[in-house]
Amino acid sequence: MAPEYPARIQEPHLQDCLLSLQETRDICLQLLQQDRERALATTDSNAMLPPPTDRAKSQKQLYASIARLRSVHRNAYMVLRQTKQTTSEARQEQDRLHLQLQNLYYQQRHLRGEIDACLDFPHTYKDIPLVPEEDYLDRHPEDAEKDPHELMKLRLADERAVREELEAQRKQLISKKQALIAENKKRKDDLASLDEHLKKFIESSKPIQETFKKEY
Repeated sequence: MAPEYPARIQEPHLQDCLLSLQETRDICLQLLQQDRERALATTDSNAMLPPPTDRAKSQKQLYASIARLRSVHRNAYMVLRQTKQTTSEARQEQDRLHLQLQNLYYQQRHLRGEIDACLDFPHTYKDIPLVPEEDYLDRHPEDAEKDPHELMKLRLADERAVREELEAQRKQLISKKQALIAENKKRKDDLASLDEHLKKFIESSKPIQETFKKEY
């Protein structure tokens, strides 16, 4: 009858050990039974004495079984060492992966913190008085289906273009203003010079006026 192994023992090398151990045990029990029968035969004349060849045969079987037991035990030990080595390497790999996973979790938390900080950052564009979205879409209806982020970028670009154009117009007006101021100043200077000339002319004409006032 084949021995029954515990359900948890599935490894072939352990099953070989158990099988060899069971075989050795059976032979030992057989030898003990033969010794009991021989001892009984020495005290009871009616008992049959087992033949010596049976014991010699059983001893040879026992020696062979012990040799097999040592062999399978050595194989099981080598497999155990290899299993321990494999387990140790797998544990080290697991520890490395666990540490890497922890680092990824840390980086994830850090990046989420950075993202939240960016989302909560008081961006300058929020303080820029943009053209209302409705007015912008009235001028650019092709952007109505854009997502909010892209739409905001387009509105900012449009605001920049409009402001640059207005700035160019402002500079042109300033140039015209400065030109008009310079022209007005020149005319004022010309008028002031004309007044001075008129005063001199009037002063120089006084003798003539006095001459005409004389009575002859």
